[in-house]
Amino acid sequence: MIVTTAQLFQHAYGKYAVGAYNINNAEQAMGLFKGCIQSKAPFIIQISKGARKYTDKRMLEAIIRAASVIFPEAIFAVHLDHGDEETCYECIDSGFFSSVMIDASHDPFDQNVAITKRVVDRAHAKGISVEAELGMLGGVEEDIKVEDGNACLTDPDEAKTFVARTGCDCLAAAIGTSHGAFKFKGKQSLHFDVLQKIKDRLPGFPLVMHGSSSVPKDEVDRINAAGGQIKDSMGVDPNEYLPAAKLGVTKVNIDTDGRLVWTRVHREFFRDKPGDFDFRPPGKIFIEEYAKFIASRNQFLGSAGQLDDLRATLKK
Repeated sequence: MIVTTAQLFQHAYGKYAVGAYNINNAEQAMGLFKGCIQSKAPFIIQISKGARKYTDKRMLEAIIRAASVIFPEAIFAVHLDHGDEETCYECIDSGFFSSVMIDASHDPFDQNVAITKRVVDRAHAKGISVEAELGMLGGVEEDIKVEDGNACLTDPDEAKTFVARTGCDCLAAAIGTSHGAFKFKGKQSLHFDVLQKIKDRLPGFPLVMHGSSSVPKDEVDRINAAGGQIKDSMGVDPNEYLPAAKLGVTKVNIDTDGRLVWTRVHREFFRDKPGDFDFRPPGKIFIEEYAKFIASRNQFLGSAGQLDDLRATLKK
């Protein structure tokens, strides 16, 4: 069942975070739905601009609709990840999306406000929620690259002003994470002090944590053992998901980890079976491995086991 992002946030706020997982194909969709059903967790499907171009935007929408029939007990929202203004309008008008993200964080503050406000007005007229971003995460997100020296944390006072001026429904805050597989060096961690200050200025307001993949060392090690060359990667400690949720983070974006699972499965399969060329056997393995990974992350997020209570709440 597709629900609004706002409904998920209302149930989750202060208790747990909803996992927001990017998908690009049928195998990812099947693994995601299976993992969330196994762990009894609500979730958010994220579709990026790149994913919409990978095959055709209608293909992904059809896959999601089919998955909702195959897994009727699933409760989820559909979200546009890192959209520009034009893509946001297209998704708003499609009638398929629960929410859209307008990412104008690379623009000056006033321009970010103006762009976000236009998207908010268009989305709210159709009952669709809007996620905006303030501050800039480092790393690479598809066609967006931010060098570490240009990354900046969200200013708590600016966050309060930004929300008041734009009317956005949730805010992606830069609290120390970054996109991609190379998030931290040494023993760096989330800036919980910044997160607390934002929560103090925006009590009850849903916050979003981008670049939240954990980049599991065992996945990276297995990829490298099978011929990969991923070095010095480090992600977010998943034990920090729930403490962040207690401070208002209701949505946690996880994308890179799914790519690592895909890469590990396929590298190992064709290393061990170099004569094979059928993509379906490793695809089946990936679906099951991704489902296990999704279920494990939902445990860290605190969303595991929330499905029945959410369903009861939605019926009231």
